[in-house]
Amino acid sequence: MNLLTVQDLTVRRGSRATLDQASCSIAPGEFVGLIGPNGAGKSTLLRAALGLIPAAGRSSLARLSPAARPKAAAWLPQAREIAWPVSVAHLVSLAQNENQNAPEVIAALNRMDLMAYAQRPATGLSGGEQARVLIARALAQDTPLLLADEPTAGLDPAHQIGTMQTFATLASEGRGVIASLHDLGLAARHCTRLIVISEGRIVADGAPRDVLTETLLAEVFAIRCLLSDTPEGLVVQPLAQLSKP
Repeated sequence: MNLLTVQDLTVRRGSRATLDQASCSIAPGEFVGLIGPNGAGKSTLLRAALGLIPAAGRSSLARLSPAARPKAAAWLPQAREIAWPVSVAHLVSLAQNENQNAPEVIAALNRMDLMAYAQRPATGLSGGEQARVLIARALAQDTPLLLADEPTAGLDPAHQIGTMQTFATLASEGRGVIASLHDLGLAARHCTRLIVISEGRIVADGAPRDVLTETLLAEVFAIRCLLSDTPEGLVVQPLAQLSKP
């Protein structure tokens, strides 16, 4: 049974479709990378799938009641702000009724390398550290599905890799993850599947090696890349910006 199914999901702003008849599904065990240029519709797809913005079409999550939805999916938005100087452990525990000793809270702190920061005020941390705290809070919700909008933005390289490995581990444990990403190298190495969105439409959906072709990278991202198969997986290195036709 799929954790998320969207069919012909469409979002309009005036006469313009920012998301145009998007259809896809996420199954248990998948780590899906949602990639595309700025303004392509990645965030819109995630928000519409959750029922956070008005949309035509169908979303299995949006059809759930407000009480049932947080049990089915956790949401990590792109905008990150911690307003109150509560401890890191307290903030993460909000996902578990403020039980700082809940196994889900401890596991999330460990996954995001935050145990040493557990009793520090979250507002006193750096931007990247705060981002990891908010990822941990989403993980502590312990839902079958995680939707994350640019989760690696602002993280140092080690924690970018660590976060992607954590999401891949969640998928290997039978959960599902869909995350919008701009780093094509991280997406290629860690995701089981990529969905490419351009100008509001899904233009490719499949395994990273099948999706990330020279032609698609040129047409969608206007870049030339080095693509290399290595023992550790596909390596994608952008080399040059191309002129759009």
